[in-house]
This record gives sequence, structure tokens and C-alpha cells, in this order.
Amino acid sequence: MRTDIAGARALIRRGQVLALAGLAGVLGVYVLALWFTPTERSQGIAQKIFYVHVPAAWTALLVFTIVGIVSALYLWLRDPRLDRFAEASAEAGVAFSAVMLTSGPLWGKPIWGTWWQWDARLTLTLFLFFLYVGYLALRSALHDPAERARFSAVVAILGLVLVPFVHLSVYLFRTIHPMPIVLKPSAPSLPDSMLRTLLIAIVVNTLLCAGFVLMRYGISGLEETGREEEGDV
Repeated sequence: MRTDIAGARALIRRGQVLALAGLAGVLGVYVLALWFTPTERSQGIAQKIFYVHVPAAWTALLVFTIVGIVSALYLWLRDPRLDRFAEASAEAGVAFSAVMLTSGPLWGKPIWGTWWQWDARLTLTLFLFFLYVGYLALRSALHDPAERARFSAVVAILGLVLVPFVHLSVYLFRTIHPMPIVLKPSAPSLPDSMLRTLLIAIVVNTLLCAGFVLMRYGISGLEETGREEEGDV
């Protein structure tokens, strides 16, 4: 029991270190984007939101993909640690997708002239967000650990199926959302200075997310240990 507690606390400490490093990196990216990265010619200063929106979107979709894969592994192996890791990752993914969904309209309003359009990319992204909000609500509503883990895994796998459609939606449907400028068959269509800032932002957002996931996973380990101790009494 003590080993489990020590391991969980070590994960929390590592997560805190990663999260602090990620936060410092995010602040550094904002300084880099605002003062040292060139302003886009047609969109002006509003384009700077790009360095918030795109890394948040990348991180959210990456995390939701991991949640789906880990959940599928849980259904195969029935290891409760996989379920706890999926939950921790889903919470982080919801946080980053909230940043994505709020920064997008802030960028879109001065460029498109509207806060929101019910086009394919935006609608599918919002649906994915609500799917994982429902995932977390489902976990709170179910009290049997095995039942909660099993039902949650099914929802997460549905989210995993949806992720590639979010990315491919701009190719499959008519949309006001721009085509990918980095993840495209040819070379990224960004000047080197902008691409460098974007890649740094993606790295630090991923680092920040990893810190959040480690902290939450460690906390869930402590909670699980506490429940086991109560059951032994």
C-alpha cells in the first residue's frame, strides 16, 4: 500500500514539474508570437490567435485519440489503471478542446465576420467536445467501478472514430474553415518563422497536457488507494 502511495505522489510531482514547464513555455510562445513573429499580411493582428487555437486543437485531438486507444485496451485487458489513465486524459482533453472552441470564434469573427457557422469542421468538433463532456458526466453518474469503466470505454471508442472525421471534414464537405496548412500532403504553407513558432507552441502545449494528465492520474491513484484502505477496515 505504501509503495502505491509513494508511486502516486511521485507521478503528481513529475506532473507538476511538466505542467510548470509547459506553462512557462506557453507564456514564452505568446511573447514570441506577439512581438517577434511576423504579422500575417491579410488577417493582421487577429491571426496571432492561430498560435493559441491550433496547438490547443492539436493537443485535444491527440489526447482524445489516446483516450480511445487506451479505452480499447481496457476492454481487452481489464486493467483498472488503463481506465484511470483514460479518465485523466479525457479531463485534459476537454480542457484543451474548450480553449480550441473559444479561441476559434475569437479568431473567426474579425476574419469571417461571424462567431460561428454550422459547417462540418466546427459542428463535428463541437460534437466531439460534448461527447467527452458526456463521458465525464457518465463516469460521475455510475458508481460500480467495472460498469463505469466498461461504459466509459465504449463512449471513448466512439470519440476515437470521430477524430479522423474532424480532420478530414474540410476535404469531405464544403466549409468556411481553412484547409490544413501544416498537416497537408505537400510541404507546410507557412513562412519558416511562423512555422517555427507554431511547432514550439505545439510542443509546449503537449508538455503542459502531459503534466496535467500525470497529476490527475497520480491523484486518482491516491483516491483508489484510499478506497482500498476503507474497504480493508
